[in-house]
Amino acid sequence: MRIAIWHVHGSWMTAFVQGPDEYLVPVLPDRGPDGLGRAATWDWPAGAREVSPERLREEGCDVVVLQRPHELELFERWTGLRPGVDVPAVYVEHNTPAEHPVATRHHLADRSDVPVVHVTSFNAAYWDNGVAPTRVVEHGVPDPGHRYTGETERLGVVVNEPVRRWRVAGTDLMLRVAEQVPVSVYGMGMDSLAERAPRLAGHLHEDVRQDELHPRLARHRAYLHPYRWTSLGLSLIEAMTLGMPVLALAATAAPEAVPREAGVVSADPEVLAATARQWLADPAEARERGDAARRHALERFGLDRFLADWQRLLKEVV
Repeated sequence: MRIAIWHVHGSWMTAFVQGPDEYLVPVLPDRGPDGLGRAATWDWPAGAREVSPERLREEGCDVVVLQRPHELELFERWTGLRPGVDVPAVYVEHNTPAEHPVATRHHLADRSDVPVVHVTSFNAAYWDNGVAPTRVVEHGVPDPGHRYTGETERLGVVVNEPVRRWRVAGTDLMLRVAEQVPVSVYGMGMDSLAERAPRLAGHLHEDVRQDELHPRLARHRAYLHPYRWTSLGLSLIEAMTLGMPVLALAATAAPEAVPREAGVVSADPEVLAATARQWLADPAEARERGDAARRHALERFGLDRFLADWQRLLKEVV
């Protein structure tokens, strides 16, 4: 198949383009949000190639995978084709409802010609999908290999813009845990966090490339996932795949994603902090939990399962 798809979420897209199809990735001269093109920091196969809007119009596609509301109008303006009418289309919903958690109507809720594909069952249950056909294709990640050493007696956290996304990302809860156990944070927007949490100075790491992030993160004793409101952060899945034991706030899809043997999921930050102290004192238990986390992640969030699910869905739509 020839699939038109914008580069929106780098980690998700890296998994998606590993399939057997041809992926037409729009590119603009400024490489802005609507024309980012191929990834600069991920290794994408040759099947994912950049196309200008003009080239996309000339070549056409078998299906368009949409991920943002304005892409319906953008695709029609660029190609003259209406998604779901003139060309098969699906819409990937990466996010939880931005406003009311149970009363937010999806912007495609009145359309029956474009399936809405949620990345978690939690998402599918909480959005009001109306008459839109809905499916769930859970995340999949390429296996980075077992990297865990746990030698650094600190928790690792990955979060972008932790100050702007303060309560959504659970930054306040992370800092509460950090009062009791050492924490290191990776992501974008670390300067703003340094101003709010000066005690983390020296342990805030700005926008580390993924190929560098994985081995650095895997040296931490455990991974902390404090998010209150997100579909299911890929960083949590990646941490488990690395072989890290995980501590997660019992919110959104995390309780389903982390089995008991792989870590601790609790709505109480004190429970997470107490477990962190236990693992800092007992690296053997931490490693045992991390081994279980990796086994689970490879089975449930493996790349082969993810790509097979997408192949079935796209063939149905086309």
